[in-house]
Amino acid sequence: MAAVFPTWILIAALLFEAAVVMGSFPATLKLERKIPLASHELELSQLRERDRLRHGRLLQSSSGGVVDFPVMGTYDPFLVGLYYTKVQLGSPPREFYVQIDTGSDVLWIGCNSCNGCPQSSGLQIQLNLYDPGSSSTASLVSCSDQRCSAGLQSSDSGCSGQNNQCSYTFQYGDGSGTSGYYVADLLHFNSILEGSVITNSTAPIMFGCSVLQTGDLTKSDRAVDGIFGFGQQSLSVISQLSSQRITPKVFSHCLKGSNSGGGILVFGEILEPNMVYTPLVPSQPHYNLDLRSISVGGQVLSINPSVFSTSNNQGTIVDSGTTLAYLADEAYDAFMSAITNAVSQTVRPILSKGNQCYLITSSVNDIFPQVSLNFAGGASLILNPQDYLVQQNSIGGSASWCIGFQKIQGQRITILGDLVLKDKIFVYDLVNQRIGWTNYDCSMSVNVSTNINTGRTEFVNAGQMSNDGSSRDQILGMLALLLPIIMLTGLLFL
Repeated sequence: MAAVFPTWILIAALLFEAAVVMGSFPATLKLERKIPLASHELELSQLRERDRLRHGRLLQSSSGGVVDFPVMGTYDPFLVGLYYTKVQLGSPPREFYVQIDTGSDVLWIGCNSCNGCPQSSGLQIQLNLYDPGSSSTASLVSCSDQRCSAGLQSSDSGCSGQNNQCSYTFQYGDGSGTSGYYVADLLHFNSILEGSVITNSTAPIMFGCSVLQTGDLTKSDRAVDGIFGFGQQSLSVISQLSSQRITPKVFSHCLKGSNSGGGILVFGEILEPNMVYTPLVPSQPHYNLDLRSISVGGQVLSINPSVFSTSNNQGTIVDSGTTLAYLADEAYDAFMSAITNAVSQTVRPILSKGNQCYLITSSVNDIFPQVSLNFAGGASLILNPQDYLVQQNSIGGSASWCIGFQKIQGQRITILGDLVLKDKIFVYDLVNQRIGWTNYDCSMSVNVSTNINTGRTEFVNAGQMSNDGSSRDQILGMLALLLPIIMLTGLLFL
C-alpha cells in the first residue's frame, strides 16, 4: 500500500498540473472588463465628453490560420472604456501594450527618443519604449519602399526628401497627435492552424515609431505604449498579415454585456448559422454602413433617409472604441419621441444632468419597446432595452435608467458604440466588404474559420482554448472522470 499510494497521487498531481497549464494558456483573445461598484455614480455627461474626444480622432483622421493575441482591458462604460493587447516586436522580442482601435489603421509604438510619451500608466502596466537599434531584425523604411507609397495614398504615411525616411503625422480632433517614422521588424504571435494546432509564429510587419506625442496622448491615466489600428487600409496589421497569407482578411469580436465583462476577439471569421450581413459602404476610411431606417416597437420612424446618407463626415460608423451610441439631430429627436410615447403611461420620466431618465421598479424589458436599426440588404440590428438604456443609479426601491443614445449636434453622423454592439457576434469581412452580426451569449465558445486557400474549412473552439472559467470547468470535469480510474488502478496493486 505504501508503495502504490505515491504512484497514483503522483499521476493525479501531474494531471492537475497539466490542467492548470491548459487552463491558463492565452489561446484566444480574452476581453476582460472590471466594473467597480462606484462607477454608476458617474454622469452620462462624462461619457459623452470621453466619446467626444474619441470621435475627434475617429472623424478627422485623414493563408495560415487564426492569429491570437491576449487581450486585456478595463472595459467599463462609466470609466476607462479601453481595450488593449500585448504585442511582441523585435529580436529579441520585447512586449508592448497597445490600444485596440478600429477607427485607425496603423500600429505605432512610442520609441526611445520620444518626446511627450508617458512614463507610467494608471492601468497598472509597465510601459516600454521601442528601440530599433536594439533589435537585430529592425530596418528603417525608405520613401522608395512600396509600402510607404501605399500609405501615401491613404494619408497614413509621408515622405521627407531630406533623409529619404518614410514618416507619419496623425493629428486628432481632440488636440492630441503623434508623429514619427516607420520601421520594419518581426511581430511574434500565436497562430492557430488547421486541426486547432497552436504554434509560435513570426511575420515581418511595418509599424510606426513615435518620436512625438501631444495632448491626451501624454497623459498617464490610461496610458499604453501605442495604438493598434484595426482599420482596412493597406498599412493595418490585418492587411499586412493577410497579404502574406498568414491570416484571412477578417476579424471578429463578441463583447459580453454583463457586469463580469469579457468576450472574444480573433483574427478570423466567427461562424454562426444566424448571421446577417450588410455591405460596407465602399471607399470610406472607416467601417461605414448604409442605415436605411429605425423602427421602435415595430413602427418605422418618420425620418428623411438623407439623414443617414454617407458623404464626407456623414453616415453611420461601427466603432467598438465608442462607449455610447450617437444619432444625428433629426433621427435622435424622432427616436426620443417614440420612446417617450411608448412608456409615458408606465414610468415616471426625470431629467438628470440634462439626460432623459426614468425611475423604474420592474424590469426594463417589461416596459420599453424593442428597437430595430434597418440596413441595406434587409439586415436589421435588433436592440433590446439594455442596448439603448444605461442604468445610472438606484433611488430607494427604484432604478434610474437613462437613454444611452446621444445627439450629435449639427452633424448627420450615427456612431454605433459598445452600448449596441455588446452581446452580439460582429464579423468584419474585409474580403467581401461586409459586416455581419447575430445575438450571442459571449460567455460561450465560438467556432472560428481558419480557412484561407484550402478547399475545406477548419474550425477552432475559441472558448475552450481560453483561460476562462468554462475551460477550467471542462478540464476539472475530465479530472473528475479520470480520478476514479486512477484510484481503481491503485487498488489493483494492493
